[in-house]
Amino acid sequence: MNKLTSYSVKEIHKCFRDKILTPTSFVDLCLQRAKQTKCLNAFVTLTDEIAEDHAVESEKRVYIEKKTRPLEGITIAIKDNFCTKNIPTTCASNMLRNFTPTYDATVYSRLVDAGACLIGKTNLDEFAMGAGTVDSIFGPTRNPWQYDKDWRISGGSSGGSAVAVASGTCVAAIGSDTGGSTRNPAALCGVVGLKPTYGLVSRYGLIPLVNSMDVPGILARNVDDVSLVLNAIAGPDVLDSTTIKKDFKSFVVNDIDLSRIRIGIPKEYRCEGMSEEVIDVWKEVADLLENEKCSVEAVSLPHTSVSIAVYSILNQCEVASNMARYDGLEYGLRTSEDYSTEELYASSRSEGFNNVVRSRIFAGNYFLLTRNYEKYFLKALKLRRLISDDFKKVFNDGIDILLTPSTLSDAPLYKDFVSKHNRDQCALQDYCTQPANMAGIPALSLPIRLSKKNLPLSIQLMGPNLSEELLLSVAKKIESLVQFPTLKMD
Repeated sequence: MNKLTSYSVKEIHKCFRDKILTPTSFVDLCLQRAKQTKCLNAFVTLTDEIAEDHAVESEKRVYIEKKTRPLEGITIAIKDNFCTKNIPTTCASNMLRNFTPTYDATVYSRLVDAGACLIGKTNLDEFAMGAGTVDSIFGPTRNPWQYDKDWRISGGSSGGSAVAVASGTCVAAIGSDTGGSTRNPAALCGVVGLKPTYGLVSRYGLIPLVNSMDVPGILARNVDDVSLVLNAIAGPDVLDSTTIKKDFKSFVVNDIDLSRIRIGIPKEYRCEGMSEEVIDVWKEVADLLENEKCSVEAVSLPHTSVSIAVYSILNQCEVASNMARYDGLEYGLRTSEDYSTEELYASSRSEGFNNVVRSRIFAGNYFLLTRNYEKYFLKALKLRRLISDDFKKVFNDGIDILLTPSTLSDAPLYKDFVSKHNRDQCALQDYCTQPANMAGIPALSLPIRLSKKNLPLSIQLMGPNLSEELLLSVAKKIESLVQFPTLKMD
């Protein structure tokens, strides 16, 4: 890749000041890169004209007004389940193939206000229901670390955003994270992925999957850039009643003294199916932190074993509720079968949703039946509380950060991944990530080194609510110590 498109925000802004680059020339480089890497299928829509308009505005501010904003001239991509005014937002589904919103998601409007330039909307699993970015109507997204013969998945459901960043098409990207959908593809593509505390970042304009767990996520090639994006988009929003109401104070990533940090290693996260290489990387980072004088100790999160089952039930129940709005009447796909209201509903939903979405709707409605409500949904809610309490107890006992793997292996082969059922793959791929969503706590995936197959291996850091500053500071320290290699892609 062109070295300039792999620069950090700080390096790009220095290039602007030194006139090695201008915002317009940088946007042009990134758009060229997007077209050069079209084979990866990271984008649903490229927004050339919008990116160029944003760059012109940035150039005026940089060289005439001398009032540079935090993300001035920085290229970003946004997952195609965030609403963008006058730009199609498809959720990679036939149901919304022709949907163009009349308003912007808060995350997008705040990025633009911070000076960012939107280069496109990224690919995802249909309605973000998946762990591979393989179930899109626009086709699967390929992992840039192995994208030719016997290619690897990018992870999901924010695989398009992860690939856009990893391949040097943009500096940062926005994904959504319901059970690991930002951290999973970040881990498999070798970039940093952050799921913020629930309510820290507005969900307004994010087409919902699971309202009680959905969080806008951030992907970038380094921790500092993730921090800059987080500071640009975080804070209360009158348009989203679930955001934290107190004023937001920007997080500062510090050069932290690790000797005062207590790291917990939850024993339940070593599970069946976890590769030896992942376990080795986990141990390697624990040893590295111990060498930096961290206190590293074993802890227990006893309800982890039931977490996937609980997540699956609650996910499908909320999916059934959220997908009910797509009825073929107000917006979205409407079939010609309209001789009765019931037939219109059934035909529109049958044609508009793929098998994965339909199966989750069926399962969710089954769990919500009167005869099943207490047996499944209510019991899952009670267990979710116990899972959350496990985290609270560990943090209340003085643990600052939990260290776990992000995924159970490096990126699977596409042919192996699609040979298994979507539900089974989500249970496997999200094992380490989804508990953080049920507890609402922040979590970050950080690339550490390459596997024997030359694919990224990553670890996950989790902290108590609103501990992003500490999480990012510890991640930056680890990042500086491991020096993860830059992707070399033709």
